[in-house]
Amino acid sequence: MSRTARIALAEAIGTLLLVIGGPGTAILATGGFFTTGSVGTLGVALAFGLSLLCAAYAIGSISGCHINPAVTAGLWVTGKTKASDIPWYFGGQFIGGLIGGGVIFVIARSHSGFSANSSGFASNGYGIHSPGGFKLPAVMLTEIVFTAIFVFVIASTGRKSMSPGLVGVTVGLMLTLIHLITIPVDNTSVNPARSFSTAVYQHGWALKQVWVFLVFPMIGGLLGGFVWKFLVEPGDE
Repeated sequence: MSRTARIALAEAIGTLLLVIGGPGTAILATGGFFTTGSVGTLGVALAFGLSLLCAAYAIGSISGCHINPAVTAGLWVTGKTKASDIPWYFGGQFIGGLIGGGVIFVIARSHSGFSANSSGFASNGYGIHSPGGFKLPAVMLTEIVFTAIFVFVIASTGRKSMSPGLVGVTVGLMLTLIHLITIPVDNTSVNPARSFSTAVYQHGWALKQVWVFLVFPMIGGLLGGFVWKFLVEPGDE
């Protein structure tokens, strides 16, 4: 198998794991149709962070475990990702996300009371589809700022002075923190592949609003990469 094919496959597996672990927890373990209790916002945030942490150690040595187009874009800005590899990263991420969303959809639809359209299928949204009723400008700002912070932290883990063994813990905890803050705003995207993977199966309002979560996390990812590039000392890259 070629290097680029390994990248694509690794990113597909990692993104599948993220979607099954993150949105999967939100859909299957937060009350409603499937349980009498709920893991709540903290549980969902931890599920996203733990999924990323596990994926980082599973495929990090193969592809770097971006599992997020915004991360790939940000690391391209920093020079850590080749432009020629970007299509393979993006392809693997979106395909893996769709497969992961499909697995959760098949499990969920076996319940007689489930409806992806009415439940929202853990999709990202603004206005009446925001958990806290936040409007579009707030959601746009949230996705730019928090994706930039996320990518900045990820880029920082590549420093020579950073212990490689702590990379997965660092990025996993950062993603957990971001979800704790922003789930009430828009269900937290900071990842276009994650947003697309649920919007497709919700197949209603989420598809109409998904453009926000494709565009603004990418802007944030590029911004985070530029800020890191500006601040890092050359000898520590």
